[in-house]
Amino acid sequence: MNNNALTWVPTLYFAEGLPYFIVNTISLVMYKDLGMSNGSLALLTSLISLPWMLKPLWSPFVDIFRSKRWWAVTMQALMALTLAAVALCVPRNPSGEISAYVGTLVFFVIAAFASATHDIAADGYYMIALDTRNQSAFVGIRNTFYRIAMVFGQGVLVVLAGLFEKSLGNVSRAWTLTLLVSAAVLASVTVYHSFRLPRPSEDVMQGRKKADEVFREFGQAFALFFRRDGVWLAIAFLLLFRLPEALSVKMLYPLFSDPVEAGGLGLGKSEFGIVYGTAGVIALLAGGILGGLQISRAGLKKCMLPMALSLALPCGVYLYMAAARPASVLLIGALVVLDQFGYGYGFTAYTMYMIRFAEGPLKTSHYAICTGFMALSMLLPGAVAGYLQQSLGYVGFFILVMICCTATLFVTLSARRRL
Repeated sequence: MNNNALTWVPTLYFAEGLPYFIVNTISLVMYKDLGMSNGSLALLTSLISLPWMLKPLWSPFVDIFRSKRWWAVTMQALMALTLAAVALCVPRNPSGEISAYVGTLVFFVIAAFASATHDIAADGYYMIALDTRNQSAFVGIRNTFYRIAMVFGQGVLVVLAGLFEKSLGNVSRAWTLTLLVSAAVLASVTVYHSFRLPRPSEDVMQGRKKADEVFREFGQAFALFFRRDGVWLAIAFLLLFRLPEALSVKMLYPLFSDPVEAGGLGLGKSEFGIVYGTAGVIALLAGGILGGLQISRAGLKKCMLPMALSLALPCGVYLYMAAARPASVLLIGALVVLDQFGYGYGFTAYTMYMIRFAEGPLKTSHYAICTGFMALSMLLPGAVAGYLQQSLGYVGFFILVMICCTATLFVTLSARRRL
């Protein structure tokens, strides 16, 4: 094992994961705390995630211009600066008016583009800086630190915001400080990487393809993707398999944080950070590990239906919570763990289906296109989830979520027949 890689692989993938969870989770929690309506916060936090769906379109630029190392370090610096800018734009007198949040939204979008570009550069750099044997040896470490970033982003930072709010008595100042802490963490990683990231001899401009060649090849790969046998069924599967989760995820913090008289559970940020951002994430990871082991033993075809049920049906815990409004944090935590474990277990089938469908001479490009549809599957339902909840109430909304489980089962059974 290449011991030198231990000095940069963990921090590189922590830096890859943290901005993603800040933009997609912290933004939602912050806007809810600052008084934005459920409809607006679900729509806007879905739209700012658009760069992760579109990143295959500009990935050729990262390959053509400058080195992967340069892109990684530069994007880390840009992410640190934009998060600091978000912190300075947090409105001091929050209201439900969208105009109060324009500054934060603009800088979140810039951070999202920088983070999506960093994903491209970091993954490319990993393949250049390590030989095949060490790529395999360090894949567990890179995944672990990406997940540590998930716990830090969804758990630690949310708890920290709750502690700041209790200490300062001001929600705006609490979020300003939390985002400045996030920016400082990324800035520290940037400085560290500017000195510690190796400079592989392969990571140079010489010998790279010209822009017209790269874009011609990408266009051909895109056209061939839509000519593949069963492509429309695959697209339907990619868009609908996670529909119940895609609808519900934007409304979980609102459900937990709204007062009981408004149909919520009345939890604070710290409790949400511990229950969903920490215990839930650990359960999610455990489910994913078990799912991977199960597919390796039984094969994807046998696992698809039980994994689809595991992903979809546990969303019923939120219908129960919306209807019963339990006061016990332990019970709420146990239900969240059940849902997240099931989601982690079931999502493994989704990942393996993408890998299986992308197999072939253009598998890298086709897998990238699949991940674009994966991002779209979360963006579209999430964008309308808040408005649906406002129209139906929490109980009606989660009844709709459970009805959407039928879409998961339908596309699973259809896709399973073609394996």
